[in-house]
Amino acid sequence: MRITGMTCEHCAASVEGALRRLPNVEANVSFPDSSARVRVPEAFGVERLLDAVRAKGYGAEIVSDSGAAPRAGRGAGLRAAIVGGGSAAFACALRLAEEGARVTLIESGTIGGTCVNVGCVPSKIMIRGAQLAQYARQQPFEGLRIGPPRVDRSLLVAQQQRRVDELRRAKYEALIEGEPNIELLRGRARFLDATTLEVARTDGKTSRIVADRVLVATGARAAIPDLPGLAGTPYWTSTEALASGDLPEHLIVLGSSIVAVELGQAFLRLGARVTLLARGTLLTREDPAIGSALADAFREEGMRVLERAAPRAVSHANGRFRVATAAGEIEGDRLLVGTGRAPNTEALGLQAAGIATDGSGAIKVDERLRTSAEHVYAAGDCTDRPQFVYVAAAAGTRAAENMLGGEAALDLSAMPAVIFTDPQVATVGLDEPAARKRGIEVETRTLTLDNVARALANFDTRGFVKLVADATDGRLLGAQIVAHEGGEIVQAAALAIRNRMTVHALAGELFPYLTMVEAIKLCAQTFSRDVKKLSCCAG
Repeated sequence: MRITGMTCEHCAASVEGALRRLPNVEANVSFPDSSARVRVPEAFGVERLLDAVRAKGYGAEIVSDSGAAPRAGRGAGLRAAIVGGGSAAFACALRLAEEGARVTLIESGTIGGTCVNVGCVPSKIMIRGAQLAQYARQQPFEGLRIGPPRVDRSLLVAQQQRRVDELRRAKYEALIEGEPNIELLRGRARFLDATTLEVARTDGKTSRIVADRVLVATGARAAIPDLPGLAGTPYWTSTEALASGDLPEHLIVLGSSIVAVELGQAFLRLGARVTLLARGTLLTREDPAIGSALADAFREEGMRVLERAAPRAVSHANGRFRVATAAGEIEGDRLLVGTGRAPNTEALGLQAAGIATDGSGAIKVDERLRTSAEHVYAAGDCTDRPQFVYVAAAAGTRAAENMLGGEAALDLSAMPAVIFTDPQVATVGLDEPAARKRGIEVETRTLTLDNVARALANFDTRGFVKLVADATDGRLLGAQIVAHEGGEIVQAAALAIRNRMTVHALAGELFPYLTMVEAIKLCAQTFSRDVKKLSCCAG
């Protein structure tokens, strides 16, 4: 039975008692699963079970041994197949199941996808630990003496993995175990046509799934460059780097985007020597001032940052990597490849379904997550949309809504993005080059953090806030932030953009003092006044 309305274990005990008081009935009620397993005598009227539960004030529905009774909702009778088991897949599956659709979730690997298992969660745990190690080693307050940290990387990784396992269990595995409208099928799927999938199951069998609607949400993996000598060496991707209990003596990092800068700084702060090799400058897709500020911060902490130093070849012998570059040969005991991500689409048989991809293999979708094949949707890192977990989840939910007949669009015009270095990089909306490329005349202001009282009080004035406004009416178009905890600041700008605020209106808002987010207000004020001539927290 499915039980609704329970809020605690006491509720479950109450329902279980009511069922067991019926003659010859055995019952076990689970609060986490919102369910009851009931054994009754032959010819026992199931309405008596339902009445007993409802008399206690809870809802009840009979579920057969083979699955759930169809749930009322817009999806009743709809059969959906979802290829993938990460954030986009789960968001879609849960939304469809809420509306009564029957969902087959097809996953060959670990449930939960990249974010919880080998991406966002473990990397942020590592980054936070590294930040505390850095504070112990170096902090700006004259009266504090802490001393060099003693780092046991194996213990840090073990604790990190425990938290990963807890979150995967709570946020993924337990959710579908308690949802009878979702069937988990372990295996690899490929399209036979736009409505038919063949699944090579992990138990060696083959299943064929015919669905009314299909979502592809297979995620992405580390992209490995075609670099002479690299193949066959024990290089790390982010997955191996995050799972390793060893701390390198000298880590060489290839790349200059998110994985490279986040993990490069984390290993540096844990005690490794780090050399970062960038083909161009750091974070080349961002405003140039961002990469410059980040490179300065890294060098100040002791990282060797070589820009415009594209690697030419790699060799590995006797436990040592050698990377040939225009700046000479770099030698280290570990090599991290952080050169981007590639979509997991090549084995799906997309051509058989008529699903179009771009040059990288990413599935092309419109604003409603529709592919070029009718009734086939795609969401998450396997598509041509930004590779962020919250974008994937939002896309999965909207895809589900559209599978049910809706017209939900994924609007990314005010999408915030954060890179978890220290200082953090946080952006939203248009930067100056992007705005001008669209033909928009803009006015910009940049506020260095030595103008922000909280940054001064923290003795950490690294970074800046830059705001981009429409020159005709002052409407805020974008924000670029380099600051300690910049990710906590950027959402104020995102909300302002979403609500079409002008920088002049933003300048008049109340911001708490002393906070870092006040930098948004102060930067907005610089469009009309000199903030150096204002008193503290002046409106």
